[in-house]
Amino acid sequence: MDLSLINGPIPTAATVAAALALTYLAIRKNRTWWVRVLPIAVLACALVVTGLALFIDHVWKPWPEPLPTILVVWVGAALVALTLAAVRLRSGRWYGRAFGVLLALGVTMSAAVATNAHFAQYPTARAVLDVFRNDHVDLNAAAPPPSAFVNVPAGKTLADVWKRPVDLPDKGTVSEAEIPGAFKARPAWIYLPPAYNTTPRPKLPVIVLMPGQPGSPRDWFDGGRILDNLDAYARQHDGLAPIVVVVDQLGTSTANPACFDSKLGQVETYLARDVPAWIKQRLNVDERREAWTISGFSQGATCSLQLAVRAPDVYGNFIALAPQHEPTLGTRQETVQTAFGGDEAAFFRVNPMDVLARQRFPQTAGVVVAGRDDAAYRNADAELFEACRKAGMDVQWKELPHSHDWNMAREGLFGSLPWLAQRTGLGR
Repeated sequence: MDLSLINGPIPTAATVAAALALTYLAIRKNRTWWVRVLPIAVLACALVVTGLALFIDHVWKPWPEPLPTILVVWVGAALVALTLAAVRLRSGRWYGRAFGVLLALGVTMSAAVATNAHFAQYPTARAVLDVFRNDHVDLNAAAPPPSAFVNVPAGKTLADVWKRPVDLPDKGTVSEAEIPGAFKARPAWIYLPPAYNTTPRPKLPVIVLMPGQPGSPRDWFDGGRILDNLDAYARQHDGLAPIVVVVDQLGTSTANPACFDSKLGQVETYLARDVPAWIKQRLNVDERREAWTISGFSQGATCSLQLAVRAPDVYGNFIALAPQHEPTLGTRQETVQTAFGGDEAAFFRVNPMDVLARQRFPQTAGVVVAGRDDAAYRNADAELFEACRKAGMDVQWKELPHSHDWNMAREGLFGSLPWLAQRTGLGR
């Protein structure tokens, strides 16, 4: 159950099996097959896949990055396998035809394994099975009103005064909740650490976290493995860990309102005012701005920088995991036209790089995390880090040996927790 699906024998075996299956499907003794059928099938599949990639990258554009080459190759391989299996249905014995169909389905499964290995969405089989589990706890049951709170004297951290209760739960809880506001968002996913379900209750720091695009809040529980990682952190710190509220800044999986207040939606107002107000009203949290962190992966990382410079009174910290150079719907011109009706000045007022160039943020701290092998964003991330530094932020740079994937996002976020604990007053 815990064998890796993103490296090691399983992805390798899937690739070898797909190559053998394609070889079997491609070989026949008929000369016409080699001269006419096979070349036409491969060429037709190549044209279809190329056309699909061009349509996605230049017409539909459901996300800002181009399709990864490995994904295009695997889609092409699966399509070739299915086509060759379909052609084989016209002749041969029934068991031979059935075997060809099974091989084609096997190639398709191998393509799914390889795609998962590239993005590192599901690190193990257990993570895949978690998709079919529902361990959610009603928020009212997970967060009943306490009779007392932990008092933290000035100059002390929460860890300095916290005593591990005898009845401390083994794990944190996960809940879903609608957060109403100016933007129509999907339900947020909320992690409450074990210490939250104790009395006296500690007022814990908050991380408002966002997925990439395409995506949804649950991505941080599948690819990000929040429950496993934060429970592990809590076990090492007597039940203490940040409260994490994974919010929806997109509306739908493939939408991209770019976290502006614009023609596309009032996303900035939702993230800067509605979400914090709901959290403070619904949960017992540390309300100091130094205890609040905005974070996200990819498009969500871009949003985290937007909120760090547009709502510094709310979020004292940010962790940007592979952000874009600037909010984008394809090109600067397309972004300005779609979001602001062509008003370049409106974009200039809210674009993080432009804001950082004209304002200083000496009270804000952050981490910019980049993947060393992220050809699309690594250099842009370095430029953003330098802009943050010049704007007076207490900012750190982390470069991890990964690409634009969940390996980088997981390691970047959870590797930043010790720094964040010191910054937010959680403690050691």
